[in-house]
Amino acid sequence: MDLLVNGGLFVIFLLVLVLPFRVKQVEHNLEVFLFACGVVALTLAGFMTLPGETTGWSTTIIEEALLAPLKITTVSGIPVGIVQIVLLVGLLLFWFHRRLEAAIVGMVDRFSLKAIVFSLIVVLGLISSIISAILAAIILVEIVNALPVVKKAKVEIAVVACFSIGLGAGLTPLGEPLTTIVISKLSGTPYHAGFTFLFNNLAVYLIPAVIALGFVGVFLFSRSHTGDTKLECIIERESVRDIVLRAGKVYLFIMALIFLGEGFKPLILEYIISIPSAGLYWVNIVSAVLDNATLAAAEIGPALTLQQIVSALMGLLIAGGMLIPGNIPNIIAAGKLQITSREWAEVGIPLGLVLMGIFFVLLFVPGWMGLA
Repeated sequence: MDLLVNGGLFVIFLLVLVLPFRVKQVEHNLEVFLFACGVVALTLAGFMTLPGETTGWSTTIIEEALLAPLKITTVSGIPVGIVQIVLLVGLLLFWFHRRLEAAIVGMVDRFSLKAIVFSLIVVLGLISSIISAILAAIILVEIVNALPVVKKAKVEIAVVACFSIGLGAGLTPLGEPLTTIVISKLSGTPYHAGFTFLFNNLAVYLIPAVIALGFVGVFLFSRSHTGDTKLECIIERESVRDIVLRAGKVYLFIMALIFLGEGFKPLILEYIISIPSAGLYWVNIVSAVLDNATLAAAEIGPALTLQQIVSALMGLLIAGGMLIPGNIPNIIAAGKLQITSREWAEVGIPLGLVLMGIFFVLLFVPGWMGLA
């Protein structure tokens, strides 16, 4: 039975990986498709027996899926989640879109587009660990959406910037759910991880990567931007219905990722976490389609060495930018800018593989960064 379940889960993983690029109906209804796959995966996982582990449907999983999109933190006792942020920012832009449009027009008049692109990628990447990856992504898409550039250039800017935001968010536990989970799991002996733990161990990799991505973004932009003077800096005023609908899609997307992560838990626990560090680094490329917080929760623990922790986290953070489901900023950017799975992958996969290769050398080749 366990072999059949694992086989079924692997088939679902392949469907999640392939169908959004092959079937138009799936691509245009990605949230519903991933939700359905998550439900099937979680149902299959319920037939799996793992010692000391609960698999399949449970009230805990259902509660988490219903509440997680609505609560990523608490402000003055009030739960705040990605759905509320997306909805609130959307309504603010609906009410004040003229002022924002004027501000962006002023920015475009004062600075070159290359300088704006570089600043967007680097600044949002560096501050995402403080303001959260979600808010950084919302700021990104509103500015990119208004820039007087062709669609191809907007896609490239958005993808590179989401890589930057995803990496930068790894510097503190405020950045994203993955980092919060890691600090929680390493808070005891022997690491006693606190607020600065991630910064102290990852900044040497992440900050140069964010700055380098700024130059990558400018290079791609320079190659794609036609300099068409007929393009205008305009922010389209969405209807309240569209704003609410987008927030609902984000809610469904987060639920789908939770179901998928829990559904694939048997595969993660039985196969992935037993892989050596160098192999785990590359296997974590699956976070391009799975919730990286779930993978981190399964992989990261106090029994790992510091190098194992760093390499696992770098693999998760980098791969999360490769495809739309890999990270929350990707979901926000793709939804707002109407980026298809194929358009995202054409930029995200090559960039992600290059970054994975570079950091594999830095992390595992003797002599680099003092690591043996």
